[in-house]
Amino acid sequence: MTDKEEWVVWNGSMGILDMATIGDIRHGESGRTACLAPPYGVVGPFSLDELETRGQIAFGECLVMSRRRWQEDQVNLRLEAHAKRRTFLFQADIDDHEHRETLDLPVEGLLKKSDINAAFRLLAKTAHPDAGGADAHYRRIVEARDALLKNSR
Repeated sequence: MTDKEEWVVWNGSMGILDMATIGDIRHGESGRTACLAPPYGVVGPFSLDELETRGQIAFGECLVMSRRRWQEDQVNLRLEAHAKRRTFLFQADIDDHEHRETLDLPVEGLLKKSDINAAFRLLAKTAHPDAGGADAHYRRIVEARDALLKNSR
C-alpha cells in the first residue's frame, strides 16, 4: 500500500537525501493527490498517480521517487547538484571580484571571515583619514569588507 511504502526524498541544492512515507491522500475528479508524512509534510500536494506511474515527481527543489528510480538516476542527480553548487560558488566569486581586489584578497575560492577582517585591518591602518588616508579609499575598503562578510561563511 502506497501510504506505508517508503519513498526517496532528494533535494540536491541542500544535499538532503532521506526516506519518507506518503501522508494525506485525497481522491478527486482528476485523480489522487498526496502530501508526504512529517517531517516532510510541506512537500505536496502532488499527483500520487503520476508518482506511482513515473516513479518520480518534482515538487519545488525536491524530487520524490521510488527506490528503483533513485538507484537508476542517483549518479546523474548528484552530478547535476554538484554542478549547480559549483556554478553558484563561481557566480559569488565573480560578483565579489572587485571587493576582493580592493582588500588584496585572492580572487578565487572561499574566504573565511577572519581572512576578510585581517585584510581590512591591515589596509585600514593607513587608509583611515585619521591616519592620513583618503576618506573615499577608506569607504571603499569598508564597503568591500561588508560585502564580502555578508557572503562569507
